Amino acid sequence: MSLNAIDGGNRKYICVQLPELLDEKSEAYKANFKTIADVSKERIRRVAKKIGKEIQEEVKKLETEITKLQGEIPTDETKTEIENLTTRIEQLKSLDLGFKVLKLEDSNFKQWRQIEGKDAIALAEQMKLFVDPVSENATIENMVYELLLKSGKDLNSIIKKKDSFYVINENELMLMLEKATQEIIELVIASKPNKVIALDKLFKGNDQLKTNTVLQMKDAGIEFKTI
Repeated sequence: MSLNAIDGGNRKYICVQLPELLDEKSEAYKANFKTIADVSKERIRRVAKKIGKEIQEEVKKLETEITKLQGEIPTDETKTEIENLTTRIEQLKSLDLGFKVLKLEDSNFKQWRQIEGKDAIALAEQMKLFVDPVSENATIENMVYELLLKSGKDLNSIIKKKDSFYVINENELMLMLEKATQEIIELVIASKPNKVIALDKLFKGNDQLKTNTVLQMKDAGIEFKTI
């Protein structure tokens, strides 16, 4: 973050931290931090706050310099300097000081359990669970990240929501997790993604829509998968 603030860079980072419990006698624990991960997150927050304050001070300083230059006789030199200072202010204001926390959790999708023996009743109950494979505790956001990772995309991927589907890295991958209508499908196909993953339950037993979607995706050269 400091280096980005200095030279206007766009460096990215991923921190991996085990939620190791803190010693209950430690100062950090007494300050209401329970794990080392909690301490790590707070450190980043404080650094971001500190740099944000420094940026505000620097922007004010640069704006004062611009005002001073604007009061002088305009020359090519002063115009160039004003442009450079203005660019620097824009760089500072656009600096990303945020961060996202992701935690390793159980899958958002129900896991198949191997049925021992030939218990037909147990197998029938297991099959019922997969009418809707989405776990009861699943959220759309969590499914997006899980499917992103399972599709081989990294955590720095650019995720955008467009209408009722999610776009990963422009057209690398699109996720249909909320709605599936002919209009939405046409919008997805028009975006020319490499691959599309949709929840099977979105078709709500509309076999015609699902069949047409499969054919349309195939004709467009798009890999299509339902779960």
